[in-house]
Amino acid sequence: MELTEATLAREVCFTALDFETTGTTRGYKSLPWQLGAIQFRIGEPLSDAPLFDTLIGVPPEHPFSKHAPGTHLEQRSAILAAPPFHTLWPALHQALSQTLPTAHNCATERNLLLHFAPMTRYPHWVDTLPLTRRIYPGLSSYALEDLIPQLGLQAQLSAYFPHRAPHDATYDAYACALLLQHLLSLPGWKDIPLTDILA
Repeated sequence: MELTEATLAREVCFTALDFETTGTTRGYKSLPWQLGAIQFRIGEPLSDAPLFDTLIGVPPEHPFSKHAPGTHLEQRSAILAAPPFHTLWPALHQALSQTLPTAHNCATERNLLLHFAPMTRYPHWVDTLPLTRRIYPGLSSYALEDLIPQLGLQAQLSAYFPHRAPHDATYDAYACALLLQHLLSLPGWKDIPLTDILA
């Protein structure tokens, strides 16, 4: 995706993504077990159809950290039967190559992608965590699950996913998309150059 200093944030298409992972345990790296993603533009309604809403296969011998959040315990049999990451990669790579990857604390997503595809790098990301800190300094928490209700976005998010909760990958991807749309609709931010918000 080619960008210039004149490109405005509202002119590009974003892909908000979120991985839920096993967490790290001794001798084992953190692996993704769920992927959620949505493509969107600033100022346009979010689609009801996510780009990705899928479990990812994790080998049966690979442990989950006791600190890993989410519903992996309830879905362990489905995770065992889910497709491995490499089968999702071509479609995910195509989407991320043509849009701007976006996440809340994007280091997790970026590091996982580098682990599975070390020769593929996306030079530009938008990270809603530092952006929110910049626009709303002094909040008590910048966790995505806390920001959504604090900024009045909970009803909108719950309308998309009334039966899901934080630490569900698709729920969190939509939360990230709603958060970025909110931030870039604030006075003074509607015509901001994209280069001003890149991670």
